[in-house]
Amino acid sequence: MIRSAVLVLALLTGCGPGVKGGPSMHNSMNGPEALPQTSSVVSSEILAREPLANTAQVKHILIGWKDLDQTHDPRAAARTKQDAETEVRSLLEKIKTGTGFEALMKQDSEDPGSAESGRSYAVSPDAQLVIEFKQLGLRLKINEVGVVQSDFGFHIIKRVE
Repeated sequence: MIRSAVLVLALLTGCGPGVKGGPSMHNSMNGPEALPQTSSVVSSEILAREPLANTAQVKHILIGWKDLDQTHDPRAAARTKQDAETEVRSLLEKIKTGTGFEALMKQDSEDPGSAESGRSYAVSPDAQLVIEFKQLGLRLKINEVGVVQSDFGFHIIKRVE
């Protein structure tokens, strides 16, 4: 359980064993800018908004693929980015048709902490989270779901508060 908590913290903060970089002076991970969001599953319309809150509580599902340096889950290690996009679309459809977010976290998230605990994460501009995660989390409306890409994969994020 402790090892899982450490891995979760490393995944979300971008800090930990084998993880490149860390927070910069611009409060971002691995440099001053977020990754370009080029995938069709990314919620670009939400990311284009101004932040809606200074703090938010979010839950997330992480879906990775084999070409990422931060792949820790055997499901991700066997998946291409295109396969990951297909998985994200499938999960979004399940959420849209009423499948509980927490049930999907437990079953499908490749972030062991969110899969095991179902807990939410506090997001704020100075939170020690990867920049892409913060950018989306602070732009979501309560109960809205969006997708962002980071060095760890696709994060399906739901704002709960």
